[in-house]
Amino acid sequence: MYLRLDGITKSFPGVLANCGINLEVDRGEIHALLGENGAGKSTLMKVLYGFYQPDAGTISVDGARLDLRSPSDAIRAGIGMVFQSFMLIPAFSVVENIALALPRLGVVPDTADIRERVRQYGARYGLTVDPDAKVWQLSVGEQQRVEIIKLLVSGARILILDEPTSVLAPHEIRGLFEILQTLRRDGYTILFITHKLKEVMAIADRITVLRKGSVVGTLSRDKATEQDLAYMLLGERELRTDTFSRRGRADGARPVLELESVSVPGERGRCGLAGVSLSLHGGEILGVAGVTGNGQTELGEAILGLRRAAHGRILLDGVDVSHATTARMLEAGVACIPEDPLRMGVAPGLTIAENMILTERRRFMPRGGLFTDWRAIRRAIEERIENFGLTIPRLTVPVGTLSGGNVQRLLLLRELSRRPKLLVTFYPTRGLDVAATRMAHELLMMARNGGAAILLISEDLDELLDLSDRLVVFSRGAIVGAFRPGEIDTVDIGLLMTGAKRHEWHDSPASPIPAS
Repeated sequence: MYLRLDGITKSFPGVLANCGINLEVDRGEIHALLGENGAGKSTLMKVLYGFYQPDAGTISVDGARLDLRSPSDAIRAGIGMVFQSFMLIPAFSVVENIALALPRLGVVPDTADIRERVRQYGARYGLTVDPDAKVWQLSVGEQQRVEIIKLLVSGARILILDEPTSVLAPHEIRGLFEILQTLRRDGYTILFITHKLKEVMAIADRITVLRKGSVVGTLSRDKATEQDLAYMLLGERELRTDTFSRRGRADGARPVLELESVSVPGERGRCGLAGVSLSLHGGEILGVAGVTGNGQTELGEAILGLRRAAHGRILLDGVDVSHATTARMLEAGVACIPEDPLRMGVAPGLTIAENMILTERRRFMPRGGLFTDWRAIRRAIEERIENFGLTIPRLTVPVGTLSGGNVQRLLLLRELSRRPKLLVTFYPTRGLDVAATRMAHELLMMARNGGAAILLISEDLDELLDLSDRLVVFSRGAIVGAFRPGEIDTVDIGLLMTGAKRHEWHDSPASPIPAS
């Protein structure tokens, strides 16, 4: 056996994250690791990467025991990892970030060589990114591409990939899988972490499931089914597979949101918006599909007042808000689930309770903030938890210590408890497990059925087709198609997202539904 983890145990104050975990991975194997948020898979992989040191247990590669005291040790041992929360320095360029990951960084790095290798890997894998761009200028999807390329440039032979397909269209996912198969044939060992059962069944040789810090079991792909894996993930809990019902909007109702020929300039080679027109009614979910960097982020930010439209108008309940500030939009009943929750949605150093009232400071902190009514805060949070049926950790825990799934739970609870008239949500289930994804979907549908207008920006096409009442497809800053679910499949959407013409993707395309 090439890679062995024997008896790995890791605990934190009050939490046993890994309990005597044994994991064996063959050389040249794609091994999937599944588990709910908090199951211990991220902790286990951080132990393998040297980020954490285990309380007990050993790690060996090719029969040699490793003593991994830091990620630098892991990199020198040929182990690379892409974290859910990216390990990049925002003020540095792509080349500089990659240079820092090299196991033998000289006094003066050969940036020209690194730049060329970035371009080569980008061209080969379809993971193109500007090597001279600063990381803070990149979208989340582009930052993920940098992390994937970083593994390849650093010379890792064991690749730990955490949700690597979350920003790819369906045919691009197939292309990435072909690359992973090639890497496997070349002797690379790949640990593939995903919450998507279909991806596991498509790419993994074997699958290990974790639950509550322990290994439930390991199955070979040819002996596993999605139902088997779901049962292993959730235990005795029922995995609901019913689809969501759709409701037509009331005839004659005024749209909550209208965009009239809105254009927004792009930045550093990114697409802005090019004359976008659409409308969104209360009690409706409008899905927005598109490859990262094609205008979806600019769309959401223009609506939220984070970007100014160069042309056109944005109307909220018939009122022109084209030049409104973000604070005014929030006061007018607009809520947001941001693209990067930990960086843009919460204050990591504050507690859960403090983060829960960030948007309601005037209510709970009267007298100009000189007094904080903690009793009222606790009552309000407990009531919201009960109403929404969510569980979150102790209110005194700093948000920065939470898993990505728990941060997303907190944001959903905070924003939806405001009963917004308009919710702009960016990739609401990125990084969530099966049960947490279902919970997020149910909360969105609850808000829609309560009359909220929801703009759902996502690159998970299954999610868009399951939840959206209408769907628009973006490419190069413009809407290239508008449909109702059932009139187009994921492959055709993916081709539209990447700029294919209609004659290239369908012999007799469905008639599009106007976006406005």
